[in-house]
Amino acid sequence: MKFYFLLILCICSSYFSAQKESFVDIIIKREMAERKIPGLQVAVIQNGKIILKKSFGTSNIQNNILVSDTTIFPINSCTKVFTGTAVMQLVEEGKIDLSAPVSKYLSDLPKQWQPVTIEQMMVHISGFPDIVRLFDPVTGGALKPEKEIWEELKALPMDFKTGEQMRYNQTNYYLLGKIIEKVSGEPFDLFFKHKQFQPVGMKNTVFGDSRDVIPYFAPTYGYRSSIDDRKLNEEKLINDYHIFPDYSRTAAGLNTSAEDLAKWIISLQKQQLFKSKSTLTKMWSPSKMNNGTPTSWALGWGLTKFRTKHKAVGMSGGGRSAFLVYPDDNLSVIVLTNLMGSSPEDFLEELAGVYNPEIIKADPITYLRINLKKQGFSKAIEVVNLEKKNNPEFNPGESELNDWAYRMMSRNQIKEAYEILKLNVHLFPDSWNVYDSYGDVLLKMGNKNEGIKMYKRSIELNPDNEYGKNILKQLNE
Repeated sequence: MKFYFLLILCICSSYFSAQKESFVDIIIKREMAERKIPGLQVAVIQNGKIILKKSFGTSNIQNNILVSDTTIFPINSCTKVFTGTAVMQLVEEGKIDLSAPVSKYLSDLPKQWQPVTIEQMMVHISGFPDIVRLFDPVTGGALKPEKEIWEELKALPMDFKTGEQMRYNQTNYYLLGKIIEKVSGEPFDLFFKHKQFQPVGMKNTVFGDSRDVIPYFAPTYGYRSSIDDRKLNEEKLINDYHIFPDYSRTAAGLNTSAEDLAKWIISLQKQQLFKSKSTLTKMWSPSKMNNGTPTSWALGWGLTKFRTKHKAVGMSGGGRSAFLVYPDDNLSVIVLTNLMGSSPEDFLEELAGVYNPEIIKADPITYLRINLKKQGFSKAIEVVNLEKKNNPEFNPGESELNDWAYRMMSRNQIKEAYEILKLNVHLFPDSWNVYDSYGDVLLKMGNKNEGIKMYKRSIELNPDNEYGKNILKQLNE
């Protein structure tokens, strides 16, 4: 009797697993078609095991090579979670103090930079100028030797007073790489290899860019509506040639597979990379701005959902790779693609919802994306007002709405982005940043006069908004 009971249980389990896999296939194939993604890997982790690992589409279009389990994808800024983990490993060893100023570890810093703490750098509230401004805007490569770029970077003014704003920039993680090297006594790539890649068994993970010869590498593609200042009749698929200067690869520069990344997440959650569980808890918690409000970033982790139910932390990189970890649900979802601008972070929570439907209800952005695709984005304010009336816990976040809108703008979905940014102004009328972003989309729509009004309103709310001031200056020239 016991044997038959176990047999029935096994059959039922297999049936539901297959059913869930088919739902994942439907979502993936739909998104690949809508976003025109050539190739993709997906992995799902549940209760410390990889329960789904699948490959879709074409890895290398030129040679008609299909995506496989061993295909290696660039993960761009997802590299920062490995850098954050490396910093926390050194915190455990007593070699880095999160509350210490950067000047404790690095010399030759401008006076204004010196008091900025390691933690403030990790969550992007440092105010440092972005080193990317001094790189080639097309390829991301360095236009000059590192020494020259460093001298030019130091001469740039701070973007804002430390702790007053949050602005994503690569200087923070470039400097963290320097600190890792100094306190560990070895190059950061070797430190990552010895402390993370080898212990986890990540055989398909390597630093590199388009210049490097990487076995099983999936080149990245992108769609362009113009080439060499010549407007095309229709979008054209091109090769995305990207360079990450080797000294700044702690900000972006890793390449991996969904399986390797899944192994790393499992090891992280099983306390195989940290000595104490409190270290992981700290890394997955927000920091604080000067006024006490929590940051939207955790320590190295920028895709965060700090909600009361179904908390999630993860990262996205290059608009082509993303993942989320749900610590309380023992669930993780990874999607890697070879299309710049595919933004898989848009549908991660829908995939997670296949395994726990409550997650979709917990995430306002996923709820909005699914419903506005059916009802029309012009209904955004109406849909949100109705849902908030029926469900007081339905609170779309300002930064999440803003990020979603910019991802749509990158895919030329200007009208949809406009409606979401208009919604953001409606929900957060006292935030300077929402007016700044609303001004951006109005300019893209050709509405210069309304755009100017929004930038002016943004500066009224935040007189230190240098970005808005620069835009107004350009518009009035």
